[in-house]
Amino acid sequence: MTKSAEFRIAAVQAAPVYLDLDATLDKACRLIDEAAQGGAQLVVFPEAFISGYPVWVWFIPSGKTHPLRDLYTRLHRSAVSIPGPAIDRLCEAAGRAKVAVAIGVNERNSEASDSTLFNSLVYIGADGRLLGRHRKFVPTAGERLVWGQGDGSDLEVYPLPFARVGGLLCWENYMPLARYTLTAWGEQVHVAPTWDRGEPWISSMRHIAKEGRCFVVGVCQAFHIDHVPDELEFKGEYLGGIDGWVNPGLSVIVDPDGKLVAGPLEAEEGILYADVEPHQLVGPKWQLDAAGHYARPDVFELRFHRRPTPFIQVVDEEEEDPEAEAV
Repeated sequence: MTKSAEFRIAAVQAAPVYLDLDATLDKACRLIDEAAQGGAQLVVFPEAFISGYPVWVWFIPSGKTHPLRDLYTRLHRSAVSIPGPAIDRLCEAAGRAKVAVAIGVNERNSEASDSTLFNSLVYIGADGRLLGRHRKFVPTAGERLVWGQGDGSDLEVYPLPFARVGGLLCWENYMPLARYTLTAWGEQVHVAPTWDRGEPWISSMRHIAKEGRCFVVGVCQAFHIDHVPDELEFKGEYLGGIDGWVNPGLSVIVDPDGKLVAGPLEAEEGILYADVEPHQLVGPKWQLDAAGHYARPDVFELRFHRRPTPFIQVVDEEEEDPEAEAV
């Protein structure tokens, strides 16, 4: 897909109103409007922005059942169903502003128990339509105490009016086959919402941009100790040694040559912008096209399994195989 018009990307480095769904949705909608007024056609938010990253997993030992249950309950209360009313609000905001949005959320498994959470990346079109969502394949280390694992059914590259957009969450970006799959589907803008920051993360963003010859949006929360409500007991018990920024953010936007074109933005909330010329989505691949002339399908082969793995499958009696039943 070759486009003929320049477009602008916005990376929103911000913190949610921690574990407060309604207030965080209000903030997200305001930031969508602000980015649109700044000329953006694509607005990208951090990982787990709705309604908070479970920072406690890096501080509370896994055997501390009761505080972990309480915090999980609070996170679940501030999570979303897809589709659902919270997503509708985001879609309405994107449609009003006429911008595409990629945003990290905590998602309930509403199709089954409604109690397991996923770290999900939601895509919304500039017309306000929900395009899809991707559940993180592998939560990292302590995150496994909070989030379930996604499957291959929802990994996708979306053909937006200005470019083909896809993405991976945080350390999914260190999964070479996942990256290659998106590259092979023609990804031109790669969104990488994350909780990671600094080096070597920024170097990774630069590598992924140069490898895929795409723009990369590495966007993180700028999260201060004051963003954690005092009412949460773990703040005093486990975060007492932190004075200031729990995460300084350090969001970046990188061009297809691996060069930083915006950021890193450190220890403050704000919006980074980058303008993209159509020739930048094609020209760099003259030298290196990982899913084109560099692919060597006669030597290497990748098989991607898109099949879903539902929690429950209901088979009506008339659908059962009579021969299998006889056996």
